[in-house]
Amino acid sequence: MPQEPHRATARCLDILEYLAAAGAGCTLTELSEALGAPKSSLFPILHTLADRKYVHLEDGKYTVGIGAFTLGATYSAGRDALELILTVMAQVVEECQETCQLAVRDLGNVLYIGKVDSPQAIRMISHVGTRLPANATALGKALLSGLTDQEVAALYSGGLPRLTEHTITDLSVLLGQLSQIRGGGVAWEREESNHQLGCYAVPLRQKGKVFAAISVTVPLFRSDPNTERTVRESLLRAQTDIERLATEKSFHLERLAT
Repeated sequence: MPQEPHRATARCLDILEYLAAAGAGCTLTELSEALGAPKSSLFPILHTLADRKYVHLEDGKYTVGIGAFTLGATYSAGRDALELILTVMAQVVEECQETCQLAVRDLGNVLYIGKVDSPQAIRMISHVGTRLPANATALGKALLSGLTDQEVAALYSGGLPRLTEHTITDLSVLLGQLSQIRGGGVAWEREESNHQLGCYAVPLRQKGKVFAAISVTVPLFRSDPNTERTVRESLLRAQTDIERLATEKSFHLERLAT
């Protein structure tokens, strides 16, 4: 069953949302009437928000404060980072003519947060916001390479999930692949998450920590040694470009993973 919202937290968010919409500012009385809440319950919340600079009080009226602006700017920076990465991914698609995807890790799963579609008439169908078991995808393996073997084992203490008959469910095999990726290799899978599809991926690191991964998915009927070589080379170039941007722009993509 869905959990009831925490009343005090909800009231705090109600205040901020109302002030943001009001624009010109509101008195305590106006907020009380608009939110249907007694002034005695609103005042201590407003006092705390003002103390933390999330609201500003001037001439008896409350407005949104610099603290809330800072939070919004931080999220905007994440969106800007995503747009920069998508630009690099578009170049990958131009070079490979196949779909390129961006993901972050959500515990033992992959969360897809960006995608540039292939121009091909027959291409992979996928959606941003989808989650899949990390062990069954090239993106997931690239992301898991940022963990130690012990952390990976703890993550899948109940066993590795299976999506197809080709999915790796032997932890030692998975760890062997992760070791190769940590050494600079390209992650790959063949029909482990979807039939008739192969996928290649590289981790994206910032200050030595994996913060995301990008992949290229190729239908097997279009896959051959030349295609595989093109995809791998394109992904490694994109990895270098994005990691350089991550250092310059201080990316924080984990803020987009909710």
